[in-house]
Amino acid sequence: MSVSWRSRLVLAPLLATVLLTGCVSANKFDALQAKYQQLLASYNADQAQIQMLDGRLKVTFKDEILFPEGGYRLTPQSEAVLAKLVPTVSGLQQTKIVVDGYTDNVPIGPELQREGIATNFDLSSRRADSVVDYLRRQGVSPGLMSAQGFGSTNPVASNDTPEGRAKNRRIEVSLVGPGT
Repeated sequence: MSVSWRSRLVLAPLLATVLLTGCVSANKFDALQAKYQQLLASYNADQAQIQMLDGRLKVTFKDEILFPEGGYRLTPQSEAVLAKLVPTVSGLQQTKIVVDGYTDNVPIGPELQREGIATNFDLSSRRADSVVDYLRRQGVSPGLMSAQGFGSTNPVASNDTPEGRAKNRRIEVSLVGPGT
């Protein structure tokens, strides 16, 4: 064999790997892009903010859309809002669904404390757990989902005003992975 023939034998699998990797990345992007378009068609801007960020699709629900102030139990109205998410996530097999809960910095009141919720971290965790539980009951694979509470950390606005506190009370649902 000549040197150029050996080079071809070595380079051909390498080139094939590079090309296939590019196709997989494009396929991942296309699948997430399709989920993004599906969610945009499902939600009004006053219900959720939908973003594509670094290979992650993120849906941010305003607190009052899903939970009554100071609450962590879903209402029939909030379940109807989350039901719009189910068609997008129910068939996923390789994409992780991460549910993050956040609160403002207002201390927990005595009513919630009687229910065993001592901190905003506890409240945000219960809210994230409620969303995951609802999605599980709708047939979404529990092995793909995780819930995390962050309390008042990572605010997106100032907690010094009622408007800012309202923006900080939120649930973020992220799809992480290939979108399939």
